[in-house]
Amino acid sequence: MIPFSVLDLAPVPEGASVADALANTLDLAGKAEAAGYTRYWLAEHHNMPGIASAATAVLIGQVAAVTRRIRVGAGGVMLPNHAPLVIAEQFGTLATLYPGRIDLGLGRAPGTDMPTTRALRRSLENGDGFPQDVMELMAYLGDGEPGQKVRAIPGIGTYVPVWILGSSLYGAQLAAHLGLPYAFASHFAPAALEQAVAVYRETFRPSAQLDKPHFMMALNVFAADTDEEGLFLKTSMQQAFANLRTGKPGPLPRPVHDIDAHLDPAVRAMVDQALACTAAGAPETVRKALQGFVERHRPDELILTGQIHDHAARVKSFTLAAEIMQDLRLAA
Repeated sequence: MIPFSVLDLAPVPEGASVADALANTLDLAGKAEAAGYTRYWLAEHHNMPGIASAATAVLIGQVAAVTRRIRVGAGGVMLPNHAPLVIAEQFGTLATLYPGRIDLGLGRAPGTDMPTTRALRRSLENGDGFPQDVMELMAYLGDGEPGQKVRAIPGIGTYVPVWILGSSLYGAQLAAHLGLPYAFASHFAPAALEQAVAVYRETFRPSAQLDKPHFMMALNVFAADTDEEGLFLKTSMQQAFANLRTGKPGPLPRPVHDIDAHLDPAVRAMVDQALACTAAGAPETVRKALQGFVERHRPDELILTGQIHDHAARVKSFTLAAEIMQDLRLAA
């Protein structure tokens, strides 16, 4: 069976603090390592009251410090927000401190709104130079060239594995052109999934980092003892997504028993479409759903996420999901 990993946004639950969210991330990382997950990735978002992973490289270092084996990385760093040299230095430092354990996923979206983009001293036009920025960043992480005047120190010679993240054909084409692994954001934007993966696989060109396509698929998982409980846990993410899309971001809401009483039908339809790549329910229900996604899309790896309000329930969901993935591996 394929490897499986964790995508964590360090959610800030309603009624909790950012300090609680960061402590929960460190706790979950240790539990994920013990459960057999391959990677633990954190995502960059800014000015989001419900997400505490804005300083992504800093948090990656903390997670790597409290774990021993699991790979830790960015899923991802939004490169238009940063100078490539700075990211090369950050991840070169991480790779030097934790050799063989650091991943660098790169996204093209700013991951925030226009006022925050201006506060980051960047502009939306920076996304147009994304391919050049990726290549510049990779060059800083390589061996360097004779006479090279600017070097990433730390960074040079670390060869931190670079991934391209995306939810459209753009990322798929770039990952294929550069010969890099590709992670698709199907957990919140599944519309172009099949077409993007087909383009990636059909146009992939081998590189020094990768000799054949490697596609990672992102899925939401809400695993619990019963179907009813799994669907109950899912309502926090449904509400959070609706709030974000309607311009009212906030802490991760508490789950509710009747989601239709809290979401307008049109908003509910939009949320359901966006979160179509989701497995929620009892272990057998989740197992069938995960197996179906794997059989349909043939990913080389899965990365699982789940915005769950109660930390104990979140840990249990990821633990059950790991057990399910191990069972699927044995069955295969």
